[in-house]
Amino acid sequence: QVQLVESGGGLVQPGGSLRLSCVASGFPFGRYVMAWYRQGPGKERELVADISTGGGLGNSYGAVKGRFTISRDNDKNTVFLQMNSLKPEDTAVYYCNARFSANGYNIWGQGTQVTVSS
Repeated sequence: QVQLVESGGGLVQPGGSLRLSCVASGFPFGRYVMAWYRQGPGKERELVADISTGGGLGNSYGAVKGRFTISRDNDKNTVFLQMNSLKPEDTAVYYCNARFSANGYNIWGQGTQVTVSS
């Protein structure tokens, strides 16, 4: 069964940190570009970070650049998102995504809620 399962979300105070994990199963994880997206209340889903198949090239984008870091462990079929210096505007449902570059096939996780509030 093709599956992405996120974990690690929760409630954190502003300035705090969280580490999200996403475990993949049912497909060749090492051949897929992995990414994290988020969707805040009343907002469209946006790309947060992505990482190449081998893990050598990871990028974060927009407002999270410099605060969030993506990494992957291909031996454990897992991708991570380390989130530091969290702000209330980071509050969102965070989704794990796997994309097969050759044909654009996408797999989505169910999402994990991150709430940044004092």
